[in-house]
Amino acid sequence: MPTVLLSAQQGAPQAGSGPWVQWLFPVAIVLILYFLMIRPMRQREKRHGELLASLKSGDKVVTQGGLHGTVVSVGERTVQLRIADGVKVEVTKSAILGQVPPEGEGR
Repeated sequence: MPTVLLSAQQGAPQAGSGPWVQWLFPVAIVLILYFLMIRPMRQREKRHGELLASLKSGDKVVTQGGLHGTVVSVGERTVQLRIADGVKVEVTKSAILGQVPPEGEGR
């Protein structure tokens, strides 16, 4: 039976691939996660912060709980809303989800 000699280079990696190739996949995953998840979340948080900072009396808003009301007064951490005639509630600023567009504007 003939003897088969194995070459020493059979199991060795190819000469052109360096250690930087091993980092290519994890770096690509991090970049994808950043652009698909982290960056949009930061932009939403920034817009929400700008909305909360710009609240003033008379603005119509909706809370995370679904209450629609008109801003009566704005404090440092809370907002007082009028949700019906003679009914005012105080909510935490961060509970304000967004402004309600005026009636005349189309959705």
